[in-house]
Amino acid sequence: MIPAVQKDQALLDDIAATAGDAQALHAWALGQSGFLLRLAGELLLFDPYLSDSLTRKYAGTDKEHIRMTELPAAPEYLTGVRMATSSHNHTDHLDAETLLPLMKSNPGMTLVIPEANRTFVAERLGCDPAWPAGLDAGESAAVGPWTIHAAPAAHDELERDEQGRCRFLGYIVEGGGWTVFHSGDTRPYPGQEEALRPFNIDLAFLPINGARPERRVAGNLWGDEAARLAASLGVGTAVPCHYDMFTFNTEPTDLFEAACRDLGQSFRLLGAGERLTLQR
Repeated sequence: MIPAVQKDQALLDDIAATAGDAQALHAWALGQSGFLLRLAGELLLFDPYLSDSLTRKYAGTDKEHIRMTELPAAPEYLTGVRMATSSHNHTDHLDAETLLPLMKSNPGMTLVIPEANRTFVAERLGCDPAWPAGLDAGESAAVGPWTIHAAPAAHDELERDEQGRCRFLGYIVEGGGWTVFHSGDTRPYPGQEEALRPFNIDLAFLPINGARPERRVAGNLWGDEAARLAASLGVGTAVPCHYDMFTFNTEPTDLFEAACRDLGQSFRLLGAGERLTLQR
C-alpha cells in the first residue's frame, strides 16, 4: 500500500491552516481523480472517491479493484465544502459512500453534475432529482465565489443522451483570479484544444492511465497525450491523476514526466493528501 503523504488529522489541520487565504490557490490530492481545492478562499471538491466501495463490489471477480494507495481521509470529516463535482456516472467519480457522508457534513453543498445524468445521480444518491446543479457542455453556472464551465469529455467517445447532452464532462472553475481545469475522464477528441484554450488555465488535472483493451474499462489520456494537451493549452501547472489507485488500471508517471520535460511544460506529482500551493 502506498502511504498517504498526509492523512486524517494531519490533513485536516493542513486544510484548516489555509482558511482565510483568498489569494493563493491550494490543492490537495485525494486519490484517483479526486482533489480538494481552496479557491477564492472557499473549498471545492473535484470528483472525490474516498471509500472502498469498488474494492468490495468487485472482490472475488475477474476484475478485482485492489486499492494501491492509502485513503487520506474519511469523507465525513471534510467540512466547509461549498461545491463538489461529478464528471460522469462511474463510481470512482460518483460514489454514494463518499457523497452521502459529504452531503450530511456539508448541508449547503452544491453538487455539479452532467445534466444528462440527473436521473441516474438522483437514484444512486437517493436525493431529490431537482437538487444537483446540472450542466451541459458549453454551459456555465455561478456557485459561491466561482464560475464553473462545462466542457465535453470523451470516455472513450463523446457520448450524448437522446437530447444531445454530454454524459461525460470536464469542468473549468474560475475564481479569485485563478482558472482550474479538471478534465474528468477523457481521451483526445476533435476540437478539444480549441474549446479549452480561451480559458487561460493556471492548473489542470489530467488522467494518465491510458487505454488498454485488456482492462475492459473505458480509457483515458496516455501520459504523453496529457502533457501535449497541457502544453498546447498553455497550462501553468499540470497535475496527473487517475493512477496508483487500482492495480488493474494504472500506469507509471514516467511517460507524462518525460513528455512534460521535453515540451517545457511545468508539472507537479502529488501523493494522496499532499498539497500544492500556487501564488501570484
